[in-house]
Amino acid sequence: MENQKLYEMTLNQMKPIQLRQLGTAGHVACALESIDGNIYTGICIDMPCSIGLCAEQSAIAEMLKNRKTQITKLIAVYEDGSILPPCGRCREFISQLDNNNYETKILLPTLRETSLNKLLPERWDDKWNYDN
Repeated sequence: MENQKLYEMTLNQMKPIQLRQLGTAGHVACALESIDGNIYTGICIDMPCSIGLCAEQSAIAEMLKNRKTQITKLIAVYEDGSILPPCGRCREFISQLDNNNYETKILLPTLRETSLNKLLPERWDDKWNYDN
């Protein structure tokens, strides 16, 4: 999908809501494109006790429900419309789903693209060969 359309789709998922006791949800949204061209979306959930779920993880859960593991493109957007690169935890999470996800296109501010591989240099798991 074209980057601008993916951005707009993600922005349209943004519906922030207040949860009890300072919790919030939906102030970050994510859209990802799987290898078969399907789009999956998700929103974040943030609770004051540090329990939560990133928008990327929420979108990935939707994708996994459809038995897909390979992501070709991913974008996360904050409630003000700014594009956010995935946090370190999400970067690692994406990489561990499928060996091909190192080549996932990550959309950055101004809709620039980079690969997940460039966001995860010096891999901790390079010593294992997962192809065996």
